[in-house]
Amino acid sequence: MSIVALAGGVGGAKLADGLYRLLPPDQLAVVVNTADDLDLYGLRICPDLDTVLYTLSELADPVQGWGVEGDTFQTLEALGRLGAPTWFRLGDRDMATHIRRTELLRGGARLTDVMQGLAAALGVRARLLPMCDETVATKVRTPEGLLDFQDYFVRRHHADRVLGLEFAGIEQARVTPEVRAALGAASTIVLCPSNPFVSLGPLRAVPGMNELLRESGAPLVAVSPIVAGQALRGPAAEMLAALGHEVSALGVAKLYQNLVRGFVLDEADRALVPAVEALGLRVLVTATVMTSPDDRRRLASDTLAFAETLR
Repeated sequence: MSIVALAGGVGGAKLADGLYRLLPPDQLAVVVNTADDLDLYGLRICPDLDTVLYTLSELADPVQGWGVEGDTFQTLEALGRLGAPTWFRLGDRDMATHIRRTELLRGGARLTDVMQGLAAALGVRARLLPMCDETVATKVRTPEGLLDFQDYFVRRHHADRVLGLEFAGIEQARVTPEVRAALGAASTIVLCPSNPFVSLGPLRAVPGMNELLRESGAPLVAVSPIVAGQALRGPAAEMLAALGHEVSALGVAKLYQNLVRGFVLDEADRALVPAVEALGLRVLVTATVMTSPDDRRRLASDTLAFAETLR
């Protein structure tokens, strides 16, 4: 058995962690969004990759879901005193990850190989795979103009109205041999409860990725990031509304209906089952809110058992 999870953000990292705790670790590959990566202070920062890395290595801050638990911010404070911007919060231990990654990338290493080394150093045995090795950058079109994703998301607190999205560099991106091999060998593919537009959207936009997903032969199951009309974190609900979609788990299911076979809803959305089934999808209703490690493992177990019924 080989499981592939597609993930980005805190919700995706939580379900990936549930799968990691449930499975023999070498049976899990997590393909992660890289379109929200950025350069800051001369360092290459990969927020989604690092959130998954820290979560699987049990280093993640349990309250924020990102960053390193118990981290300090003396370097950031010193940078601020020197006039550098400090709106993107980087802790001291977190900074070490970015320094090492940047050093390796500048030495000519692929991002895939860099993340494999970082994961091994932190004791993570799952395959942590960037969606591609090329640079892709999400741009958010707003009434104020085109914004870099982290400017929109962090500095401006995702308060701007979203008019559209662009993935700069996506035409030059390529599915890596590692991602291609993982999808080809997958017995189940899980779309984690991540933002469908800015977490899984860029990942699926890598040329050839959707075709590989459809041709894998494995059951594809998506877990809704929307519960009772709300996103648990981040701007997914606002983006659904702004981009003309229904703000509900059904709205998310419509985005995935031509890709997945199964869709996982929270108990709070049980009334949506007939409408989701009318899209041609099988539905599992279960508790999808993950507030504890046990919740993560249980949702992972429920999702994999559901996938088995789709073969």
